[in-house]
Amino acid sequence: MRPSWDDYFMEIAHVVSSRSTCLRRQVGAIIVKDKHIIATGYNGVPTGLIHCAETGCMRDKLGIPAGERHELCLGLHAEQNAIIQSAIHGVGIAGGILYTTTQPCVLCSKMLINARIKSIVFAGPYPDTLSLSLLKDAGVELRPWIKEEDK
Repeated sequence: MRPSWDDYFMEIAHVVSSRSTCLRRQVGAIIVKDKHIIATGYNGVPTGLIHCAETGCMRDKLGIPAGERHELCLGLHAEQNAIIQSAIHGVGIAGGILYTTTQPCVLCSKMLINARIKSIVFAGPYPDTLSLSLLKDAGVELRPWIKEEDK
């Protein structure tokens, strides 16, 4: 039996997450339009900077819990990198679907709203209720992913 489109694209997002250089959480994201992958992203430091695997995690050193003080992280989030990749290559993402291995944070949610992403499918939760509220208010469909065989 062929997997559902959600299962198929979420599996790819999980493969993309394996490229992450974050010590805390490996996240992958893909943006899909008309069943075509148009951008991918994973979380990690900006191009050319030393990876946290070499320097250590600043947030761990400061005892900062997940979902707080994003500005103290050297890394970009997977969703941000997918948006940036599409911009670099001149690919429009308005109306697209984001598949991500973790629910977007509030910063990424604001970017996704303004990028006109219409739907977000996510595999794992993230401790950020404000992001859920913003996405709902903006009319962005937010769906937790449940693997087809687990339904």
